[in-house]
Amino acid sequence: MRLFNKQRQDNNLTQNSGAQLVTYHEPKNPVSEQFRTLRTNIEFVSATLPQFKTVLITSAEISDGKTTVASNLAVTWAQSGQSVLYVDADLRRSTAQATFKVLPNRGLTTVLSAAKMPIDAVQKTQITGLDVLTAGPVPPNPAELLGSEKMTTIITWANAHYDKVVIDVPPVLAVTDAQMLMKQVDGVVLVVALGKTKKANIKRTVEIMKLSQTPIIGVIHRDKKKQRYASYGYGETFKK
Repeated sequence: MRLFNKQRQDNNLTQNSGAQLVTYHEPKNPVSEQFRTLRTNIEFVSATLPQFKTVLITSAEISDGKTTVASNLAVTWAQSGQSVLYVDADLRRSTAQATFKVLPNRGLTTVLSAAKMPIDAVQKTQITGLDVLTAGPVPPNPAELLGSEKMTTIITWANAHYDKVVIDVPPVLAVTDAQMLMKQVDGVVLVVALGKTKKANIKRTVEIMKLSQTPIIGVIHRDKKKQRYASYGYGETFKK
């Protein structure tokens, strides 16, 4: 019960205050260097792919740290000189507006449910080269919207206008939202929390991801106690 309450507190903190952008506020922090290393490792692994512009970042369970990883990776790509779009596709529990201090009243659902273009909802952040598309107002049918043809149009538009598109989606085992997008991205990164995420759930998640035939770029381990992040090939995860 104590662990559950702690996870819920962390979850609420991220949703209300946003993810911690250590890579922006403390670029010389060792954790910032770990995120830059993660970025380099992802680029290295993806070098064999025909294209790697759109990456989906998810987790098996809630409170595994996927949003912190996604937002900080987006910052590091922008800091490396690339144009980046961060898409908050967690339509049920949006955090991008709090993380990047932008307006919450327009975003992905605004474009998906109305006759609007993505450019009408994309907002610039305080970070050079990094734009954000927030989740927007909470819809009654998140999975259906993410699986729609309009979502395909948005991703195609983003690929044409940015060097990198980072999409943050809900945990795979919680809802089907992530599965709706897997076939539309160039690669998937799975975030797991050391000492929290169950190995059986990681395996189930990888099995679901493999069904989409989307390349699994790797797994990022988050050790909250030691403030450490490390990446592995997804097969290595089960040996840890």
